[in-house]
Amino acid sequence: MISKNNAVVYSKILTRVTSTDIFWIFSFTLLTAVAAQISIPVKPVPFTLQTLMVGLSGAFLGAKKGAYTQLLYLSLGVIGLPVFAPTADGFYGFASLFGPTGGYLLAFPLAAFAAGYIVEKNKNYFSVVISMIAAEAIILLSGTVFLNTFYLHDWTESLKAGAIIFSVWTIIKIFTGAAIYSGIYKNRRRR
Repeated sequence: MISKNNAVVYSKILTRVTSTDIFWIFSFTLLTAVAAQISIPVKPVPFTLQTLMVGLSGAFLGAKKGAYTQLLYLSLGVIGLPVFAPTADGFYGFASLFGPTGGYLLAFPLAAFAAGYIVEKNKNYFSVVISMIAAEAIILLSGTVFLNTFYLHDWTESLKAGAIIFSVWTIIKIFTGAAIYSGIYKNRRRR
């Protein structure tokens, strides 16, 4: 059983730890890795929740720290930790950056930076929605260009397989991300 004094000490330690940038960078890196595991393996690119976490990392942490979360995420995947979404083609670790998902993955730091930059300028709901749209657009554009350049070599097929197939899913993630950010931001302001 924890005494009242110990509870106060633990509370202070927890408050100190959770107030550090490193804690939040690692937390959003972990959230991105977990979101990658929530996937529907479709060829050539699976449906995942990763891009939602990319946008949220930028929105909550700001441009630079949001980008750091995604650079750390990519680094963990490159060294072989199973943080990337499982793909139908079986690409793993460093090879994922050269597989069909490579263009999407490589865009994560820039997308998080863009989302963070927009939210740093204005924290209203409209700006948060725009930041989520920007993050998703950067990722889809990069992924589609990568798919066309290295795999499909047909813009129509690349757009279908790399962007259009995700359109409804993307809209849901944009408004989910904006709702999550706005809900948490309003609660923090009330305290």
